[in-house]
Amino acid sequence: MSEMQRVLGPHDAKDWSVPAGSLEWSCWTTAAHIAHDLLAYAGQVAARATDGYLSFDLAVRSDSSPREVLQVVAACAGLLASALATTGPEARAWHFGPCDPPGFAAMGVAEILLHTHDITQGLGVPWLPPAPLCEVVLRRLFPDAPPGDPTQVLLWCTGRGDLDHRPRRTSWTWQAAVAE
Repeated sequence: MSEMQRVLGPHDAKDWSVPAGSLEWSCWTTAAHIAHDLLAYAGQVAARATDGYLSFDLAVRSDSSPREVLQVVAACAGLLASALATTGPEARAWHFGPCDPPGFAAMGVAEILLHTHDITQGLGVPWLPPAPLCEVVLRRLFPDAPPGDPTQVLLWCTGRGDLDHRPRRTSWTWQAAVAE
């Protein structure tokens, strides 16, 4: 989360109504989506929901400034971190199957990295996700990922970039659930 704040915070006065990279969402909506997913993951972990997502949702006020949306993202990231810190490694919660705490942590990191990249693309800010974090995400969520630079591989795995002579992906899923 600190990387997202560092990269996007100085650009909160830009027009966040522009599309976030190749997404159909605006930069503002993409940031609100990050907050939504982080809160949903925190709820899943805290409740140990086993058969679907909890029936709650996050609504970020539409008049919130980009700075305020980033604060909401930070709050939701903190809630996820707290839920993970107070949950034992044996805990499972639903995300298209039983998912362990490291899976939820990896999904949270992936949401932040990938959508920060989308937002920087929309705002015209040069930035790539840090390779060490990409490597962790790839190892946990994309075990079949090809070898290569972790940043470029993660962007390729999620349809955001080209890799060697491989066709760009148009659909993908990550593997957060664990075999039981």
